[in-house]
Amino acid sequence: MNPRLVSVALSLVMPAAAIAAAEVRDLGQGLSYYRLHELPADLPRQAQGNPGARVLDLRFAKGDETGAAALRAWIAFNASAKAPLFVIENASTSAALKSSLSGNATTGLVLLAPDTAKLDVDVPVQVSAAADRMAYEALDKGVSPSSLLADNPDKPRIDEAYLEKEHIPDSQSPEVPSDSTLPPRPLVDRLLQRAVQLHRGLLALGRI
Repeated sequence: MNPRLVSVALSLVMPAAAIAAAEVRDLGQGLSYYRLHELPADLPRQAQGNPGARVLDLRFAKGDETGAAALRAWIAFNASAKAPLFVIENASTSAALKSSLSGNATTGLVLLAPDTAKLDVDVPVQVSAAADRMAYEALDKGVSPSSLLADNPDKPRIDEAYLEKEHIPDSQSPEVPSDSTLPPRPLVDRLLQRAVQLHRGLLALGRI
């Protein structure tokens, strides 16, 4: 789409006073993260030069038809093969915004959502609605994005079948924590994690 036409479209649906700079978080290796609560006010400002790949988090975001039109115009101007845009939504994203994203074939746009939301997206992610909300709210409570991206799986259990297979007598079996002493599994934002994994994959393939 012609950049001048997009700028005109944005000016029509987004009065200057309503345009706010969304808070940006650095996810490393040229990937930025924006959490949008209400559109069009929260859409990031138009970046100068090459802004790189970005994640737009629209989970629980509010927006009417004006916000949806602004979102479509912003995506058309900002998404590209070399600067992909990973947009996260869920069942609680406003209907107008979800409608504007459904079927959007803009080059460089990748849509993600929980598989339970049954939305028309490129990447459905297996996560319950409750777990998704908990991870989403953690960031607003001060948890760093990096801590929501890493899994720390429990140590593998060494049970009787293992001991028998390895011919290790019970007296020499290594100590393993019981279920009651295992640390709680870390809280992981599965949708954000998948967006970062997709970005890193494109980097590894030299696509961006």
